[in-house]
Amino acid sequence: MSEDFNMSMRKFLKQVGVTSQQAIEEALRNAGDTSDRQFEAKVVLTIDGLDMEHVVTGSIEGQS
Repeated sequence: MSEDFNMSMRKFLKQVGVTSQQAIEEALRNAGDTSDRQFEAKVVLTIDGLDMEHVVTGSIEGQS
C-alpha cells in the first residue's frame, strides 16, 4: 500500500476514534450517574464504492 493511502487511513481512523470518544463521554455525562451500568456498543463501518461492512461490538462501563 502507498504512503498516501496509509496516511489517509490513519487520519480517518484517528478522527473516528477521537470524535467517538467525545460523543460517548458526552452521552455518559448527560445520562448522569451510570456507575452501576454497562452499555453494549456497536460500530458499523461501511465504505461507499466498496462491498464491505465491518462491525465491532463491545461494552463500555458507566461512570459516576
